[in-house]
Amino acid sequence: MRDVPLLDLKRLDPELEAELQDAFTRVLKSGYFILGPEVEALEKECASYCGAEHAIGVSSGTDALLVALMALGIGAGDEVICPSFTFFATAGCISRTGARPVFVDVLETSFNCDPEDIERKITSRTKAIIPVHLYGRCADMDPILELAGRHGIHVIEDAAQAIGAEYNGRRAGSMGAMGCFSFFPTKNLGACGDGGLVTCNDAELAEKIRVLRVHGSAPKYHHGVIGGNFRLDALQAALIRPRLRRLDESSLRRAENADAYTSLLEAAELTSGPNPPLRLPEASPSRHIYNQYTLRCKDGATREALREFLAANTVASEIYYPVPLHLQGCFSSLGGKKGDLPISEKLAGEVLSIPVFAELEEAIKNANATILEYQGLAADMRAVVNTDGREAIANINQATAEARVAIASANRSITGLERPLGDFATSSLPQLSGTIEELQEATRSLQALIDDVRASPRDFIGKPQSKELEVQP
Repeated sequence: MRDVPLLDLKRLDPELEAELQDAFTRVLKSGYFILGPEVEALEKECASYCGAEHAIGVSSGTDALLVALMALGIGAGDEVICPSFTFFATAGCISRTGARPVFVDVLETSFNCDPEDIERKITSRTKAIIPVHLYGRCADMDPILELAGRHGIHVIEDAAQAIGAEYNGRRAGSMGAMGCFSFFPTKNLGACGDGGLVTCNDAELAEKIRVLRVHGSAPKYHHGVIGGNFRLDALQAALIRPRLRRLDESSLRRAENADAYTSLLEAAELTSGPNPPLRLPEASPSRHIYNQYTLRCKDGATREALREFLAANTVASEIYYPVPLHLQGCFSSLGGKKGDLPISEKLAGEVLSIPVFAELEEAIKNANATILEYQGLAADMRAVVNTDGREAIANINQATAEARVAIASANRSITGLERPLGDFATSSLPQLSGTIEELQEATRSLQALIDDVRASPRDFIGKPQSKELEVQP
């Protein structure tokens, strides 16, 4: 059975691999390892790609958000609006400046900020809005920008997952005051380590970010402001550049894989009816780069059953994100509670992302598989995610738990019999040894049953559940 990982960073096109090796050698021989010509070249190329006037390379996507907030002078007493259903860094960076994150709900269809909830949360202390372009799809930016303009509020785009995504003909990172990107290896444009980028169209703001990324030093060793160590390594910049030249092709293959998933899952009748087992990502009116292909299961039990089924078939999956930010313990002082943001809470219990990386189709070909095999997998999924399938999985889990109890009991019995062997007469040894061997064999049989169930749960769906698994001591 072939393995389908969530992302395979080891699979490289031979031509790309050669370019990456050349880039490594070039930087090694240059002796220039922090900022410098490679970073400057990447900045120019990224600015052009994103449709922005300026791009500033920084140490990570998280630091991109932090330095953007610092550049706007945001701090204690200020409020910054951001979605609750997103990665932690968005709100974490707000808190690190001393400002207060104000969480808003998201739209059920796009997973992105609800502009109406943003409007409800604006106060006199609101200094910025950070819409997140989640999973590679741009947020609904026009109403957000209109709100921000009307209230004199800055917009910082969290485009960590969305380089190359578009909204009404504009690229992510070109619409707000600044755009923040991540080059974490799992991103569509990933480095071989950490890295990030800030884009903007204001020359003065761009210069402020450049100063802040070197501890606020301008000129060298003269500090007018307190900045940080937010510098991008030359090696990471050099390794990103060949990938940037291939980014559109790579994102197109992701979109093609997403379209194939959609067709297969619809054909398997997994998405039909008023309360379908699965809901697919809504088609975006503009360019979606599919950093993730994220399903919505109808409830938590369905999601858990589907995850177990996929794992048994060696298909990876992940939950992005299981706990919305307003319910995270570190933000408890903000007073958030269950029910405050119902859509974010609902999605956290439903979402499941499956592999969509650009090389996925090639991986299938290399394993001599065909798209029809995925059709068969989708059909099997239907049995798992309906009510009967969930009950069958629950029965399997219960039987497995009972088997583990029986194994523990058998092992205790074996241990109890082995200890006093020396106290028995020689004539008793064959009988005792036989008992131990029988118990050990029972233990092996039970473990084999568990392994079979875990490996192929489909084979056990619809079969009667064992009443009880028990080994007497």
